[in-house]
Amino acid sequence: MTSTLLSARATFGSNLVAMPTPMNPDGSLDQPGIAAVAKHLVDTGCDGIVVAGTTGESPTLDNDELLLLLNTVRAAVGPATKLVVGVGTNHTAKSVQTARAVAAAGADALLVVTPYYSKPSQDGVVAHTVAIADATDLPVMLYDIPGRTGLALTRETIVALSQHPRIVAVKDAKGDLFEMMSVMAETGMAYYCGIDELNLPYLTAGAAGVVSVMGVVGSDCNRDLIAAVDAGDLARARAINNRVRPLTAALMRTAPGVVTAKAALREVGVIAHASVRAPLLEATDAEVAVIRAALAADGRPVRTELLTA
Repeated sequence: MTSTLLSARATFGSNLVAMPTPMNPDGSLDQPGIAAVAKHLVDTGCDGIVVAGTTGESPTLDNDELLLLLNTVRAAVGPATKLVVGVGTNHTAKSVQTARAVAAAGADALLVVTPYYSKPSQDGVVAHTVAIADATDLPVMLYDIPGRTGLALTRETIVALSQHPRIVAVKDAKGDLFEMMSVMAETGMAYYCGIDELNLPYLTAGAAGVVSVMGVVGSDCNRDLIAAVDAGDLARARAINNRVRPLTAALMRTAPGVVTAKAALREVGVIAHASVRAPLLEATDAEVAVIRAALAADGRPVRTELLTA
């Protein structure tokens, strides 16, 4: 293993899960549900949790809720599990303020998404990201997800940001493997796969780990996949990938990830409600049936009471 990979895993973990934020039907945070999900994730093999990312419905959380969420997760999992907290927005000053608040509350690292909607220049993205990185002493993971932000980080921008001592990793939801390999060859930047369908090729190309939505119910499979790649056992890695492929498809290609993740967690009995905040809607009965079938096919116990047709 390279020193970059080892350092990244010590900083962020390798088997990260993008944690949904459990909510009650009235839209309030479900604190017992938050604690239950966090414990479930650690018990099933993850060593890092992304709090208040896309899957955590970060656009709908205010700062008080974010801090309550972070504190509840930390109390549930203790100090050993790395907590990477989403603080990026399209408002630089607000992102800086949030970064300082979560740092004071005990976050281990920051996840900084590319500024969305405003469409700044790449120089503007650099200035925005550096301002957030300069606001605390915490390590920063960039979040490159142009399908949601409308703006991709260029290779040149990632290389430039890698010169900052605390900007040390990328969660890549862009899917450009060649760019990842190029940046890793030119810099000390570590990469994490942010597309569950591509976990295997990313890991074999040198990614330090994954940030997974499927991991809400399949973190054990991601753990085993990472271990197989680390051991050079590609036949086993392919077998694990083939096993988990139907579950990945159910969670990633049926409805938005936050919607399917909450539905899956309810079906396996971790949370009582799959409530999401508007404008998102809960999974339909048909979508739940797809998720339920994939869970059962993978041998994962599902709740006994059936939804109405």
